[in-house]
Amino acid sequence: MDQTLIAGIFAVLSLSAGVVVGYYIRQGIAKKRAGTLEAKLQKRVVDVKQETSELVKNAEKKSAEILEKTQKDVDERRKEFLKAQQLLLERESLLASRITSFEEKDKELQVKGEKLKTIKENLEELRNQAETKLEKVSSLSREDAKKELLALVELQSEKEILDRMKKLEEGNQEKFQGRAKEIVALAIQKCAVPQSQELTTTTVILANEDLKGRIIGKEGRNIRTFEKLTGVELIVDETPESVVISGFNPIRRQIAKVTLDKLIADGRIQPAKIEEKYEEAKAEISVKIKEAGDKAAYDVGVIGLNEKLIQILGRLYYRTSYGQNVLLHSMEVALIAETIAEEIGANPQAAKRAGLLHDIGKAIDQQIQGSHIEIGIKILEKFGESEAIVKAMRAHHGDYPADTLEATIVTVADAISSSRPGARKDSMENYLQRLKDLEDIANKFEGVEKTYAIQAGREIRVFVKSDRVDDLQAIKMAKSIAAEIEEELKYPGEIKVVVIRENRVIEYAR
Repeated sequence: MDQTLIAGIFAVLSLSAGVVVGYYIRQGIAKKRAGTLEAKLQKRVVDVKQETSELVKNAEKKSAEILEKTQKDVDERRKEFLKAQQLLLERESLLASRITSFEEKDKELQVKGEKLKTIKENLEELRNQAETKLEKVSSLSREDAKKELLALVELQSEKEILDRMKKLEEGNQEKFQGRAKEIVALAIQKCAVPQSQELTTTTVILANEDLKGRIIGKEGRNIRTFEKLTGVELIVDETPESVVISGFNPIRRQIAKVTLDKLIADGRIQPAKIEEKYEEAKAEISVKIKEAGDKAAYDVGVIGLNEKLIQILGRLYYRTSYGQNVLLHSMEVALIAETIAEEIGANPQAAKRAGLLHDIGKAIDQQIQGSHIEIGIKILEKFGESEAIVKAMRAHHGDYPADTLEATIVTVADAISSSRPGARKDSMENYLQRLKDLEDIANKFEGVEKTYAIQAGREIRVFVKSDRVDDLQAIKMAKSIAAEIEEELKYPGEIKVVVIRENRVIEYAR
């Protein structure tokens, strides 16, 4: 028991002693660690102070350098400013001295001017005195002496001058005439456009005589329909195996011929087929007109024409002027104008283009009121031709002045093409014009649908609109047309006026 207690007491004392010893050991260790941290902190503070001191020194050094550099810049700028100021002062002084010099020279010039003025007045006075003395001596005034001297010189040289002028005139006249003949001959020689005289009838050859009866139709209905649609006269006489298409409008005759050829080839000749083939023929002739215009422009060498303008140009292939084909005439004028322009130094392209288009108004002068010159001007302006081409075109009949050299050239070329032997027939043109005037008179009446002059102008057929003209009005219209023809036209024999009023009703069985 006692040992156990002693052992317990011993254990307690040992534990207490261990705790005390451990405490002191830990305190020693803690103090040691604290001393080390404090040393580190002190060292860090020293290092920071040292770095701060160095930074401050570096900053002071850089500030000193910047201040020094700035001071140098300020000193240099001050020197430059002083230098510029000194230069300005010098220039101001120089300018002031020059102004003073100019003022002095101006005064000198004024003084000299006054002296010159005085001298001039004195010279003029002396000159007048001298002339007065000369007039007294010669008893002639200055003007009289001048006139007498000129008269003497003119009298002595008059014969010589006249002889010289005559020689020059004769030489130049011969030279110019020879040159003009060379140019005209060259232009005609280079022009290779064929010409043919146009007739007013077209003959269609038939395979057999039986076709004539089919063309006429029952009670003549086929031939009446044909003539009404085409506007020509179909002459079916005793000439074997042929019929004649008569009309003054060449486009109508050509359409009629193509229509008749198509009807004969088809074999079915009746009013409905006549209308069908007539429309086909019109379309076919329209294509041929376009091809004729294209070919004419290509052969002559005129490019850049508007497509619609080419179509109008092609219509001239079926138009005649005094029996001369107008399209071939226009091509001939274009080639002649180009040659003349090249020889005399004008614009050959403009002259050629204007020459080709100079009669363009004749293509539609039957549909539009006005001369072919005015119509041509409107056509060219509408399709964008230049003012130079319009001016060159419009002057070829003298209706407008020839404002340009090309206009004069086109006028000359037109005259050459028209006046050469065999080119035209005056009687043919007069005849066609009479037929056209005959149709124009009838077309002026209200309600007229179509008008055709046939039988070489001895008959005119007028188709009226049945919904606007009744039978009584048709009778009155025939008398009125006949009276106006008698008043306005001159013609041999008599002219038959036929007014046709027709009602047509069409229905389809389906």
